[in-house]
Amino acid sequence: MAGLHRRFVEVKNVHLMRTPGLAEFPDCVAARPLKHLRELEAMAAAGHRVVMLFVIQRGDCDVFAACAELDPAYARGLDHAAANGVEVLAYRCALTPDAVTLADPIPWRDAA
Repeated sequence: MAGLHRRFVEVKNVHLMRTPGLAEFPDCVAARPLKHLRELEAMAAAGHRVVMLFVIQRGDCDVFAACAELDPAYARGLDHAAANGVEVLAYRCALTPDAVTLADPIPWRDAA
């Protein structure tokens, strides 16, 4: 179907915090998340809306960043994808004994 634009969302769970208030992803070197970024970038280049959503499943973080120290290739890949049409969003969760709910957006600190 020519002209049909789709929307794609990749969701990553984030739980790493090494510096108070800073949520980081990934928590180890992993080729698969980088492969996904490249696929998302290709979808954006094809004219689709593409979102990389980081869900921070903790309430004590005020900013999000790619963990360049643990996986510099992923950090560079996220910056590259964002520069090429992939929206990067990070949302903090509210945690209670009964539920984990998406709360509010927090800023993404890119490596550039």
